[in-house]
Amino acid sequence: QVQLVESGGGLVQAGESLRLSCAASGTIFSIDDMGWYRQTPGKQRELVAVATSGGSTHYADSVKGRFTISRDNAKSTVHLQMNSLKPEDTAVYYCYADGRDVSMKIIVSWGQGTQVTVSS
Repeated sequence: QVQLVESGGGLVQAGESLRLSCAASGTIFSIDDMGWYRQTPGKQRELVAVATSGGSTHYADSVKGRFTISRDNAKSTVHLQMNSLKPEDTAVYYCYADGRDVSMKIIVSWGQGTQVTVSS
């Protein structure tokens, strides 16, 4: 069982920045990917950014050049630096992590979600 604790959401004006953080704790054999999804009412959850244990990263086209994901494997944490925020970035952001438990079962863990609201 893995617990993900998120922080850093809030209300900002367009053009400002936020930094989201997520820390994983609990029992897990290994973690593969950690990243962020977001969801707005009436839309399905979409991948924003992901960082693998091997150092690869991927970003949604809508955030490339503005968002940066970083990961500290030793601390089991992942961050999302969000610059030049736009109103369309408004959403609930969810941290996730996938990997395997001690029985080698694939597991996916989600944070509780943190609200990001960008006004204009």
